[in-house]
Amino acid sequence: MDLASLNDILATIDGYIGGSSWFVFALLGSGIFFTVYLKFPQIRFFKHAIDVVRGKFDEEGAKGDTSHFQSLATALSGTVGTGNIAGVAFAIHLGGPAALFWMLVTAALGMTTKFVEVTLSHKYREFAEDGTASGGPMYYMKNKLNMKWMAALFAVAAIISSFGTGNMPQVNSIAASLKATFGIEEIITGAVLSVLLGLIILGGIKRIAAVTEKLVPMMAIIYVIGALSVIVMNYENIIPSFISIFADVFTGSSAAGGFLGATIAYAFNRGVNRGLFSNEAGQGSAPIAHAAAKAEHPVSEGMVAILEPFIDTIVICSITGLTLLSSGVWNEKHQNDFSYSDMVIAADLLTEEADGTALFEYYNNGGEIAEFTGQLQVTDGTPEGVTILHARSIAEEVVISNEGAPYTGTVAVENGRVKDPSKYTFSGKSLVHSAPLTAIAFNKGLFGDFGQYIVAIGLLLFAFSTAISWSYYGGRSVTYLFGVKYVNYYRIVYVLGFFLAAIIDTTIVWTFAGIAIALMTLPNLIGIFLLRKDMKNSIEDYKKHLEKNFDAEI
Repeated sequence: MDLASLNDILATIDGYIGGSSWFVFALLGSGIFFTVYLKFPQIRFFKHAIDVVRGKFDEEGAKGDTSHFQSLATALSGTVGTGNIAGVAFAIHLGGPAALFWMLVTAALGMTTKFVEVTLSHKYREFAEDGTASGGPMYYMKNKLNMKWMAALFAVAAIISSFGTGNMPQVNSIAASLKATFGIEEIITGAVLSVLLGLIILGGIKRIAAVTEKLVPMMAIIYVIGALSVIVMNYENIIPSFISIFADVFTGSSAAGGFLGATIAYAFNRGVNRGLFSNEAGQGSAPIAHAAAKAEHPVSEGMVAILEPFIDTIVICSITGLTLLSSGVWNEKHQNDFSYSDMVIAADLLTEEADGTALFEYYNNGGEIAEFTGQLQVTDGTPEGVTILHARSIAEEVVISNEGAPYTGTVAVENGRVKDPSKYTFSGKSLVHSAPLTAIAFNKGLFGDFGQYIVAIGLLLFAFSTAISWSYYGGRSVTYLFGVKYVNYYRIVYVLGFFLAAIIDTTIVWTFAGIAIALMTLPNLIGIFLLRKDMKNSIEDYKKHLEKNFDAEI
């Protein structure tokens, strides 16, 4: 089976799970329900959450392994990753500017969802055989709901998702970015970072927390400075960029430049999906990190979690989105090497003017176009009588190479897909997505062509810290299912997977990540809904706790 066929199978599965409308509505519905049910805690408790992180309500002798700030940094390092650099670019590439709006809506509602899931997970945490705190949704499912089967399902899904969310997409984006920016081969990036990853995660949560509390602030500062330089240099486009985000929310994004347009449903679906990938609200991952925090009352740690989607998505993703839109690179065609799983060879000569509507239907509503089958004639690198579609756009100035030189001969093609992709390299101008698009945008800023280096370094720090945190999430899930003694076996497999993912096709990695997210999220959403009254009672108890111990109220 070739990569394109594998990606098609995974995309079909994702379409029924993570990419489906019912999953998106389940995610948003949970956020809306708890926002109303708990009377907008993301607004009412925001200032108090900041005070908790600052240590204003710390208590001596509280059980746990990390401070409030360390748990926030660890959880943020798990969420602030490729979703903020590559994910935003991917969402806008798929759904247009309107997709960014839905990412922000997801984050605003996700602040409440995170508050709930972290509180409940911390409340019902346990302490493992080695004395470390062990928590997460599987523990409230077991200890409160008495639903051990669902707890086991979540733990298994979390292990899968540790590869699909925290491992594979992260190193894949790092490797692609370093290759594009510095010319470093993917296999070298994978090898070096795998060794570093192994050295860090074998030290457990305390070493992980010590690393992430230093990495997170540093990487955020570097990235935000670079992004703001682009926005300032293109200040005349700031207002038009804001308008484009909100103008097409209820109509879908119209065609612009090389962008062929997106329906409202597609923009909504992709924006919410990428929003979840960015801040992971409702996925149940961050509660595993927060369970290690030293907190006398579980709601105090839930307060800390309110800040995560705000920092991750509302702040950092918005800055990335404005960078992409104000620079104008999102709908421009750029020179790049084509990804086979992102490429289709159409049987006819197509143009955006004459065939834009048909291509719009093809990419957004499952419409059909004539896909080429047969022997494709190529002369001096130029394909004859066909159109190369790449990254949801009509590719231009296409050159087909073999062993580094323009190819002359025939290429076997079936249903629009190259049958032996290992022999050829397709390159030309097309739309670009993920980390390479963000790198191009950063070159439009104050630092000129050096901007791409900020993206490469930022992505390296963001994504690597995400991989560190997710190794802990997966390890705690292994602890729940099999015991502490099996965690090191998991870590070995995790590091090996990290290395291999550096050289796997990008589109396949993102598709697999979408499936893994859904498998983990759905049991968690069901669980927190069943414990809605428990959550409300916990807040009331926390108010009494603050009044008694600190003579304070929220």
